[in-house]
Amino acid sequence: MTEAFGADQAVQLLVDTLIVSLKVSAPLLGVILVVGLAVSVIQVVTQIQEMTLTFIPKILCVAAVLVFAGGWMLATVVEFTRRVLTSIAGM
Repeated sequence: MTEAFGADQAVQLLVDTLIVSLKVSAPLLGVILVVGLAVSVIQVVTQIQEMTLTFIPKILCVAAVLVFAGGWMLATVVEFTRRVLTSIAGM
């Protein structure tokens, strides 16, 4: 019976970990997706196939997202880590 309870906790920890990682990565991935699509459309319309044109806007937008959402991302990860460490201590 103890093993099943431990397995339930492990599955719940895995689910929580995946949810937190999805929440934290979603802003960055969303911005990269939108910027990449916009740059691709601009490249198709203007027929400019410069490789640096795809990377520079993405890097700048990722830096902007980290400036604006970095505090929230860090707070989310720290809160999750506290919950996990507290639950480990309570076992």
